[in-house]
Amino acid sequence: MLNVEKIRTTRERIKDATLCTPVVRATRLSLQLGFDLYLKLENLQHTNAFKARGALARLLTLSDAERQTGVIACSAGNHAQGVAYHATRLGIASTIVMPEGTPFNKIKRTEDFGARVVIEGANFDDAMAYTLDLAQERGLVLIHPFDDPDVVAGQGSVALEMLEQQPDLDAIVVPIGGGGLIAGMAVAAKAVKPEVQMIGAQAQIFDAVKAQIDGTEPHFAGASLAEGIAVKAPSPRNVEIIRSHVDRIEAVSEEEIEAAVFDLLSHEKIVAEGAAGAGLAVVKALADQMQGKKVGLVICGGNIDSRILSTLILRGLVRDGRITRLTFEIDDRPGQLSQISRLIGEAGANVIEVIHQRMFQSVALKQAELDVVIEARDIGHVQDIIGRLKEAGFNVRVEGG
Repeated sequence: MLNVEKIRTTRERIKDATLCTPVVRATRLSLQLGFDLYLKLENLQHTNAFKARGALARLLTLSDAERQTGVIACSAGNHAQGVAYHATRLGIASTIVMPEGTPFNKIKRTEDFGARVVIEGANFDDAMAYTLDLAQERGLVLIHPFDDPDVVAGQGSVALEMLEQQPDLDAIVVPIGGGGLIAGMAVAAKAVKPEVQMIGAQAQIFDAVKAQIDGTEPHFAGASLAEGIAVKAPSPRNVEIIRSHVDRIEAVSEEEIEAAVFDLLSHEKIVAEGAAGAGLAVVKALADQMQGKKVGLVICGGNIDSRILSTLILRGLVRDGRITRLTFEIDDRPGQLSQISRLIGEAGANVIEVIHQRMFQSVALKQAELDVVIEARDIGHVQDIIGRLKEAGFNVRVEGG
């Protein structure tokens, strides 16, 4: 049975090999939101995610014989690295099964921590089925990412730390995938401070837990930026804890998650993965209801793929108007580009890229189409630049802003 005593005991057992990550006030986001937002930086944890806590908690329960045999886990992300890191540190052989299509950087990081990685299965469900067969065949101990009381107790230590570091929190927002993190945290938080509001965050296209609580059909559609919480089959035990200990669950769109990850990076200089972005997106969605309160948010991990992050940053800059593409239809004569560049420079913007074409029939024979990508301060600055260009007689429109 999961209770606060088990979570406290587990915390004592894992504390020497896990980090008590800081809780910091998100200064800029607090100003924007109008209330105090505090971030629990589990992206600074070993392996850069909270999963290292639960993995270690389960590994420490193994008998000597089980340690000799080894462990197995199925994961394409943070749980894999948490198990690999602590198993190697404890001298335990670990096998991690990852589905086909797992990014190479995640495979390499898991191998770097000392695990044997096996690629098997078209998706997580197939990979888990193979994991269970392999565990039985070789007598390996399965370290489940969320459907295990010891793992959940390890994750619950996050709440104990948060409420010691920031005792006056009125609400705590936690991302939900398989339910292990919020189940453990909710049991711990409600025992320490019964009046604290526990709020779950899910992606709209992977809302299995919210659907079960609400009694509605779940949505499973496509790939989510919040891949760490894109779980179709949450633990039934965790769902029951969530039902009795969590006050509400909100689901947010992919666009909201993307914007939130960008906000954490641009405003607070925190690299966070999509699951943490879902949490901030829920905080933003509930901002009107949170006025006057102190809200905690778990930045559950920072293992976002660097290629996705680079694209996300560029898209965020476009969304904020800081990068904009201006399209001109100009007379095909000398001096046009020079004049446009001069006007943009005089307005305080920077030209990043120029694409000039006259060969295709989308433009008249004596005209040319010019795309100019500029870097500006914000959307208002872009509008000022467009006004100056139109005053100078140029036909210009904004593309992709």
